[in-house]
Amino acid sequence: MERADEALTGSAPGPFGPLVTADWLARQLAAPGLVVLDASVGVHRGAPRRIPGARPFDIDGALSDHSNPLPHAMPGADQFTDEMRSLGLDDDSTVIVYDTAGIYSSARAWWMLQAMGFDRVAVLDGGLPAWEAAGLPVESGRPAPAPHSGSFTARPRPGWIVGGDEVAAALIDPSSTVLDARSRDRFSGTASEPRPGLRGGHMPGAVNLPFGEVQREGLMRPTAELKGIFEGLVEDREKLTFSCGSGVTACVLALAARLAGYRELAVYDGSWSEWGIPSDRPVVTGR
Repeated sequence: MERADEALTGSAPGPFGPLVTADWLARQLAAPGLVVLDASVGVHRGAPRRIPGARPFDIDGALSDHSNPLPHAMPGADQFTDEMRSLGLDDDSTVIVYDTAGIYSSARAWWMLQAMGFDRVAVLDGGLPAWEAAGLPVESGRPAPAPHSGSFTARPRPGWIVGGDEVAAALIDPSSTVLDARSRDRFSGTASEPRPGLRGGHMPGAVNLPFGEVQREGLMRPTAELKGIFEGLVEDREKLTFSCGSGVTACVLALAARLAGYRELAVYDGSWSEWGIPSDRPVVTGR
């Protein structure tokens, strides 16, 4: 699996792959230029314990565009720049993102940073549970402010975050696959959507891959297993678009696909929160 441990050169952190282990992060925690961000959402947001020195990457708060009625909408470049600078990020920082659920919303932060042109970012495999299971220290109380205002500048990458029209085109493109990270019951329409007013079911032609299936015991599955999962679902198609409920766990699939070697990836920002609104967008039920 492509991890920081395998690509590390010298004593400075990075360059590295999409994942780092708890042991690696513990060794590098005091390295100059390293920034650790807690990207927890929902009930896990503002958890009482965190990795020492971690700063909040607040997807539920300032790192969503609240002028958009859809949940977790990607903020604009100026807003993103301002928030990253307030967290002390420089253009040459090395960033490790994690969440307290394991690997859930941290993948969204990883994808957002890359979509804004920043590559020196990786996800902590297993998140805070893996950190604590390794017996590593945590801290509590209010997080300390960033030591300085950063120099980060967002440089959005076209095609990394897409809308409904791009997804509709991908659904009929023979070189593309749209993968849905929701549960199988929600995908089939046999379970109600947690957000009121949405239709049940899925996009015609989409493939279901619940995000938990690319993990095992809280960690991302090994590369060979991920390759097998994707090859069984997408065959020889290389262009992959990911959807979920609100654009968060779609990024877990994007992380898995990157580990499996896929590079032409996109995340549907509105996901089912947009597509599932009653409209003329087609929806089907069943497997």
